[in-house]
Order: sequence, then structure tokens, then C-alpha cells
Amino acid sequence: MDKQNEMQKLKLNEISQGNKPSTNESGCIHYKRKAKFVSPCCGKIYVCRYCHDDLEDHTFNRKNVTQLICTECDTRQKVQTNCEKCGIRFGRYTCLICNLFDDDDKNQYHCDSCGICRVGGKERFFHCTTCNMCLPIQLKVDGHRCVENVSRSNCAVCLEDIHTSRIPCHIPSCGHLLHRTCFEQLLCSGYYACPTCQQSMLDMKQLWQYLDNEVIITPMPKEYDDFFVDILCKDCHQESTVKFHVVGLKCQNHECGGYNTTRTQKRATKKETPAASTSSSSTSSNNDAKDDNNDGACSSNNSRNEA
Repeated sequence: MDKQNEMQKLKLNEISQGNKPSTNESGCIHYKRKAKFVSPCCGKIYVCRYCHDDLEDHTFNRKNVTQLICTECDTRQKVQTNCEKCGIRFGRYTCLICNLFDDDDKNQYHCDSCGICRVGGKERFFHCTTCNMCLPIQLKVDGHRCVENVSRSNCAVCLEDIHTSRIPCHIPSCGHLLHRTCFEQLLCSGYYACPTCQQSMLDMKQLWQYLDNEVIITPMPKEYDDFFVDILCKDCHQESTVKFHVVGLKCQNHECGGYNTTRTQKRATKKETPAASTSSSSTSSNNDAKDDNNDGACSSNNSRNEA
């Protein structure tokens, strides 16, 4: 992997120095195009902003680009659709608002409200004015939980930008966005709750049934018979009072009945024992039988990433 990264840096260095790439290879792993940009920030030549940002200590705003160089005839010119000398089109998809050129067909389209180009086909998405981002058209029919300007926040896992990311986003039921790759990593690690609000991101009924059986086959000592605790459910946000159990604290809302709960206030008729005080939250993060809930993990909706 280190050797591959080193080769890529050498290749990018050649492009930045003005060397013409081979006919079959632009030298860029991000886009396929027939133009190189003159960086408005440092004046160096790169195929795309990502190639620039990988090598420089500052970022590249492609909307500020005013000049580009044709890779076929090396003519330096203003940003336009076709080369003014040889007439070649710089990209099958061209957006002069974003200064984006791409020969690969990704069903790109420009969203005026997002202010950027996105991929996936305009007919498959709609722009939610509250969330301020493009969402799958199915969510317009099924409905979704709006979170104001949600895409302008960073991913809660990797802390990287979401709005302009080329990585697709996952939209859990709570509405807090995650990169899809980060979401899948959470599942593989046994974490099923949203990092932002702790609400379950999957249908957890199968795990709750498993924990119900564990409670039945794991009787508590008699000294805990009259020990009750107050809990708050992180999924339905209902408060309830339940008998303490080491396996988990079950939400008493019949429509929920989950174990994604947390202790809120001691409410014991007996003096709390050290064993009871060690459990401050439910076993919603319990890794037992976590593999039972992985089925269907990738069936949730995903937002569109930037082009």
C-alpha cells in the first residue's frame, strides 16, 4: 500500500510540473478528463482538486479556477467546454458552475440548492429544503425525519465533511448522517446506535427477543427482588421504572420493549448493592448475538454523494 501511494505521488508530481500524461492515463485516480487545472491558490498544475490536496498543505476550491490546460494540445486557456485550439471536449459531463469535467458516466447532475454536482441521476432524488441536501425520492413518499442543515455537519465517526464528500452517506431513522463506510464499520464492530443521539440504527427486535430469553434463564438473587430503577429509553424516549436485572433494563413501552436504555435516577426499596451500582446503562451495546442483527443492515437508504 505504501509503495502504491508513493507511485501515485510521483505521478502527481510529474503532472504538477507540466509533464503530459500518457494517452490512456490522465494520472488521476479520481476523474477521467482531458484537461488539467491551473491552481488558483498556488499556480501549480493538477488534474483535479483531490490530486492537489493530497500533495499540498492547503485546499483547492475548483470554483475559483479561471484557467485550464488541454491534455491533447497543451493549450492554456480559460475554463470552457471545448478546447479553443483542437476542439476536443474536456469531459462528457461538464458543469461550468463547479468547473467539473468527467468522461465517466455517473448520471451526474448539478443541484442549485446544494451548490454542487451530485451523482446518481436527478430523477432519483429530491432536495429537502430543511435538511438542505438531496435525498432518495422514495423518502419523499415514505417520509423522513428532517434535521436542519444536517449535511453541513461532519460525520460523527471519522469527523470528515459530509456535504462535499464523494463517499455515499447512510441515513438512519434518527436523521443524523454517517458515511456509508463508517456505518458499515460500526456494524462490524458491534455498535448499532447512532453516535450522535444513541438511537438504534437498525431493527433490533431480534436482539431484544434474544435478551428477553436471557433474562428468563438468568434469575437474579433474592436480595434483588425489591430493587427497582428508573430508566430512559433512547429509542422511544419514554421513562419507566423496572426491576433491576444484570442482563439489561427493558423499556416498558409496549410499542418499543427494547433494551437501548439508561439509568436516570436510583429508586430502590433496599440499599443498593455494589453489584447493582456497576450497571449504569442497558446492554444495548451487548455484543452477544450481535451477528443475528447484521442481516438487512445495508437495506437502509443512502443519500447522494458529490460528483
